[in-house]
Amino acid sequence: MTFTKILTIALTAGLMLFAAELKSQEQNLKPGFDKAEYKDMLLMAACSVDTPWVNSKLVPQKFRLLYRSAVTGLDNRWDLWVNEGNVAVISIRGTTGTSESWLENFYAAMVPANGSMKLSANRTFDYKLADNPKAAVHVGWLMATGFLAEDVISKIDSCYRRGIWDFIITGHSQGGGISFLMTAYLLNLQKDGKLPEDIRFKTYCSAAPKPGNLYFAYDYENMTSGGWAFNVVNTADWVPETPLSIQTIDDFNTLNPFVNAKRTLKKQSFPTRIAMSYAYGRLDRPTRRAVKNYRKYLGTVAGKYVGKSLPDYQAPEYLYANHYVRTGTTIVLYADKMYYENYPDNPENVFVHHLAGPYLYLLRMLKE
Repeated sequence: MTFTKILTIALTAGLMLFAAELKSQEQNLKPGFDKAEYKDMLLMAACSVDTPWVNSKLVPQKFRLLYRSAVTGLDNRWDLWVNEGNVAVISIRGTTGTSESWLENFYAAMVPANGSMKLSANRTFDYKLADNPKAAVHVGWLMATGFLAEDVISKIDSCYRRGIWDFIITGHSQGGGISFLMTAYLLNLQKDGKLPEDIRFKTYCSAAPKPGNLYFAYDYENMTSGGWAFNVVNTADWVPETPLSIQTIDDFNTLNPFVNAKRTLKKQSFPTRIAMSYAYGRLDRPTRRAVKNYRKYLGTVAGKYVGKSLPDYQAPEYLYANHYVRTGTTIVLYADKMYYENYPDNPENVFVHHLAGPYLYLLRMLKE
């Protein structure tokens, strides 16, 4: 090998190392919960002026609004914010005052976390949110993810070409529920080589409802481990307690003591077998009936109303499952006695603990 070739290789390697170091210095996003960072995310949600429980006077000082998407799906929209440190924020709007937006929340049947759904006559959303085949998610917020995803990816690409590699995904309320699914979707695209591997994603779900079942939660928490995703909850807020959850024996891992319960009961003596079989049925059948009813009303019936707004929409097959669980690394904003003195329960306003104000108050009280 000639001296010129050796010199060329050395210079190339040196430039690559320099570029990598420079890029590392330019990437300002760090793992871990950051109070100031989350406050900015909450203020961005407050800038969605047509969301009922926010205040447009609360504006983040370190970020500027670069882009606001068109309204799509069931009244879904997102904003792109950027700061001087080359951190871009994908801020997903929460529930608005329209019936379509509320329908999206009540359209709460579970569907597989991997599959496809037809959104319109010429648009099908192919999605992968988890590796576990038992993972399941909220169909309404999955549909919203599908309607927003193409535009989000387009803006990620344009930001990346401008030298922005750090992205925060955030949303308050319904926006937080969608943020769970958007994060999982983008991370799986990245894992499959469809997004650059050097992009860093961080997520702040705020006042978010439960997005899916335990197997989705396992996958999501594994993908975002190391301090890259948080779920911020006011303990007085009822929204993170939704949707209603029902667990049946089918929601357990394949290896469990319940799967062979009937076979075990057959081995018992006659009186014991009759008594225990009766008791087992009394415990098992009600949960199965409840899941069937939830699938019917929150899936099939709600889906018919969705079809009136989106006539070409076709859902995946709804699952016989309703085991919604709290997901992600949770930051607890604890509502103590002093909090209730400032923000007492108000039967006339069920969203009193869901507003940006109470969340900002509890954030100030949160220990570093």
